[in-house]
Amino acid sequence: MRRSLICLCLVSLAACAPRGTIVVDPAAAKVGQVEEIFVGSTRAIDADTGTFGRGRSEEEHFARYAISVPPNRKLGEIKFPGRHAKPDPQRHFLTTEQEMHLSRREFSADLHQAFLALPRSQREAVIYVHGFNNTFAEGLYRIAQLSHDLEMPGVTLHYSWPSIGNPLGYVADRDSAMFARDGLERLIHETADAGAERIVLVAHSMGSALTMETLRQVAIRGDNRIRQRMAGVILISPDLDVDLFRMQARTYGALPQPFIIFGSNRDSLLSLSAQLTGQPERLGNLSDISRVADLDVTFLDTKAYSEGSGHFNLGDSAALLQLMSRVADVDAAFGSDQRGKVGLLPGVVLTVQNATQIVLAPVGVVAEGLSN
Repeated sequence: MRRSLICLCLVSLAACAPRGTIVVDPAAAKVGQVEEIFVGSTRAIDADTGTFGRGRSEEEHFARYAISVPPNRKLGEIKFPGRHAKPDPQRHFLTTEQEMHLSRREFSADLHQAFLALPRSQREAVIYVHGFNNTFAEGLYRIAQLSHDLEMPGVTLHYSWPSIGNPLGYVADRDSAMFARDGLERLIHETADAGAERIVLVAHSMGSALTMETLRQVAIRGDNRIRQRMAGVILISPDLDVDLFRMQARTYGALPQPFIIFGSNRDSLLSLSAQLTGQPERLGNLSDISRVADLDVTFLDTKAYSEGSGHFNLGDSAALLQLMSRVADVDAAFGSDQRGKVGLLPGVVLTVQNATQIVLAPVGVVAEGLSN
């Protein structure tokens, strides 16, 4: 009965918004701002659409997408055209170009050209790993939104693992995330080989477990070349067992810096996930950071900005997006020396050994606080 109620809650939470699908409209490039996204995926190719589906593939597939971000939207907002509605490039995220690469070599050459177009000092890459219950389009459009709203420098990539895009598919998705570890590791290698001098991993929800498992693999293989390229990790609402995270982090050793966790104990989906897994909480709704006290991490508590399920406060909140755009300044401000840091930003700073928790106040003035 308890699991049935949890499943009903998951369905009701997921049923509020229309699901994202790829809609190709080349003319939208003349209306919205176009974001170029490179894709590596262990999703199977759908025979009907010729693009990424929900099944698993042992062979990694590659692509490049151009996404039009519409001009008439609020910061953090993503709108898809309804099933029978006409796409509106003024309001909807639309695909203006999609190129499925026929081989790894073709993808690598295309990615290499993207890095060559940048000055050497800006040859950095952000790889986004989506979370539970995501269609391919939802993950792709989410990183396009973040890339646009945060004005991300360098090259943006999306690692799309085979979530079945079903709120009742929690266990299947968790297995698929583990299935996809090698694919993410290969994409990181492809990115480094193509010319990325610095790589930042950004993961949401269940994608955080996949990301940490991949970093653990990198460490076990003794892959110092990749470790040296890691310029930061950001976990957003990580759906990850706290004890498992500790073991993954300890295996990796000195964590990439900055290592930032965005979380909230008002995240209703993580509360449901904890019940499904028989645990009191997940890393993303951790209430006591002393459990990760010996790790060099910064936990940004976003509960003051929770709306709806509170499972993607960072991506949905205009105020938090403004803060995220200054995340390097935040990390520097709350870095090695905590003395005198209280009051630097409108938030409460709690330090336990190496871990730092920043309980964010309403951030209408955070950007102002950073600029002072």
